[in-house]
Amino acid sequence: MPITDTKPRADVADRFVPKASPETRPFWDGTAAGELRIQSCTDCDRPFFYPRSSCPRCGGEALEWITCSGRASLYSYVISQRPAPGFEPPTVIAVVELEEGPRMMTNIVGVPPEPQFLPLDLPLQVTFEQRGDLAIPVFEPSESEVVR
Repeated sequence: MPITDTKPRADVADRFVPKASPETRPFWDGTAAGELRIQSCTDCDRPFFYPRSSCPRCGGEALEWITCSGRASLYSYVISQRPAPGFEPPTVIAVVELEEGPRMMTNIVGVPPEPQFLPLDLPLQVTFEQRGDLAIPVFEPSESEVVR
């Protein structure tokens, strides 16, 4: 027997909008302000991403939030041809390396989703897309790298 989804498609897409938690609230407050904020450990002086309550390197709990430059480079990616709630295929799912050092998973926008336009180490800049109540950080080629 086939499974039928009786909920409207918009409800399905809404389920894929992240939810803020106490650990992630400063991150989401930053995106709402148009800033990319990550945590840094004051014990070992190393920034990291994703938000958490202790440093993944030294276990320290003396953490602070820093505002990133928004610059990154393309570390790895896949071009997904599969439809997903809230996304129109093809979608570029990527790992970017922030100028500050940490890597984060994101989407690449503003460039054709074809390998010739997505060389590794491509300079990128953060931008934000509104999804539900949250502004989601995505990356696009830096202005000097825009392919016309």
